[in-house]
Amino acid sequence: MSHYAIGDLQGCHKALEALLSKINYDTSEDTLWLTGDLVNRGPDSLSTLRLVSELPRVISVLGNHDLHLLALALASRVYPTKHNLDEILNAPDREKLIQWLRHRPLIHHDAKLKYTMSHAGIHPQWSLSEAQLHAEEVCTILQSEQVGHLLEHMYGNEPDTWSPSLQGWDRFRYIINAFTRMRFCSPSGKLILDIKGPANLQTPELIPWFELPNKRDPQDRLIFGHWAALMGKTNQPNLFALDTGCVWGNQLTALRLEDQRLFSVECKSF
Repeated sequence: MSHYAIGDLQGCHKALEALLSKINYDTSEDTLWLTGDLVNRGPDSLSTLRLVSELPRVISVLGNHDLHLLALALASRVYPTKHNLDEILNAPDREKLIQWLRHRPLIHHDAKLKYTMSHAGIHPQWSLSEAQLHAEEVCTILQSEQVGHLLEHMYGNEPDTWSPSLQGWDRFRYIINAFTRMRFCSPSGKLILDIKGPANLQTPELIPWFELPNKRDPQDRLIFGHWAALMGKTNQPNLFALDTGCVWGNQLTALRLEDQRLFSVECKSF
């Protein structure tokens, strides 16, 4: 019985099938962790979402593309952005798939394995317990009748600075951005959300979030996706970046949690 974590799928159904075959994934014994962004951009989001939602023992956290799909399905007003999600929105099993996705967490922690997973990471100003509480705030609303209002108000880059006194939609927007969109921060921890690219873009005012002083337990191992430009490299122990750019023709990568062995398939042929 093994635990495998796989990076962002983004609709790359054939690559996922190939990777599961490569690791000899046993649906009767093994457990699958997914870093989020199951859908969008890739060639087959519908088949991808169907596959992962039907597998037993799947733990998938929400990514920004997953939340955008939820907004398209459940909100009356959505920020305009390119997507190829109509196949899901028009599928006969749409409601089943949307309800499954809606009940995914923003963070997952396994105290026994000593691994934590979220889509973009954990904000350096939050401890694990604080991050779990903030994630639960958002997920409680995602699973309530207020879900449409939350999804309508989640778009935007402000506020960019965390304060425990943040309230209402500003608070929830910040929490969502930290868990699903974070890459760079300022030295003070301010989110800088409009800049992408590799970590070596950093300047004194532009620092990868994981290089800032943080409140996490250094013994706790953190898995995240979202930042394909890292290509799996953080140069930090106990920090595993698993988005290796499958949707861009690079690789889909799995980490076996028990021994930290990595497995990958090339995605160009898919």
